[in-house]
Amino acid sequence: MTLSTLFQHILTGISLGGAYALIAIGYTMVYGILRLINFAHGDIFMMAGYFMIFSMASLPWQIAIPIVCIVTIILGVVIERVAYKPLRTAPRMSIMISAIAVSYLLQNLATYLFTALPRAYPEIPFLKRIFRFGTVSASLVTFITPVLTILLVIALMFLINHTKIGIAIRGVSKDFETAQLMGIRINKVISVIFIIGSFLAAIGSILYFTDRMSVTPFSGTLPGLKCFVAAVLGGIGSIPGAVVGGFVIGISETLLVALGYSTFSDAFTFALLIVILLFRPTGLFGEKNIDKV
Repeated sequence: MTLSTLFQHILTGISLGGAYALIAIGYTMVYGILRLINFAHGDIFMMAGYFMIFSMASLPWQIAIPIVCIVTIILGVVIERVAYKPLRTAPRMSIMISAIAVSYLLQNLATYLFTALPRAYPEIPFLKRIFRFGTVSASLVTFITPVLTILLVIALMFLINHTKIGIAIRGVSKDFETAQLMGIRINKVISVIFIIGSFLAAIGSILYFTDRMSVTPFSGTLPGLKCFVAAVLGGIGSIPGAVVGGFVIGISETLLVALGYSTFSDAFTFALLIVILLFRPTGLFGEKNIDKV
């Protein structure tokens, strides 16, 4: 493998990692508030792919992208209101089972509405423009994905650390019951979390499917699980940790494929999950839970 080929694979891995990071943030933010693994998040990402297919069938991409983001946000908020909110005081296992049920519901609904055959993802012209640097060539989406990911994370961290709703989010993540007693509107905070997570899933979907060019009802299953692993690797509940985890998995997966071990690229992700749970259960940036007496 030449140096330029290695660099191109690393660039592709960084791009894939950026898309994974955006989706992983949705997992980590929901867990930070509700202590819930939102297993339906990968399927929201998949539905965003279908929304783009049908939006661009009759609209230019400049209009289709905002519509896809809005519809994906609405889907995420509706799922929270219908499937999670009624179970908020129920045992945690009940709400997790509800999340799994929503995941299968979205997969089967997509199969019924769109069939299980792959549908071609529409080409967004400016994202597919090819740039060459010496012997290295890549589409614009490869370069723009990590940059956009970092910019969105910076904006999100500013929101969390320097706004009123951000203070409320941090308060609820620290102590749900006390925050409620202090007058924080819990339902509003949770809705904001699902709005942010669904928006990032929509952006991640556009960046991810632009390079893969097809969508099926099960397109969100494996990427969703990998993004969950990324969130655990970085320390679930930590936004920077989710971003680092996404990039680590994206680069590792791409390099394994480049080295001829594509058969083991998915297995490596889950082997990494086992290792991190054995040696550092809180993840790279996770905080240790301290029980006060």
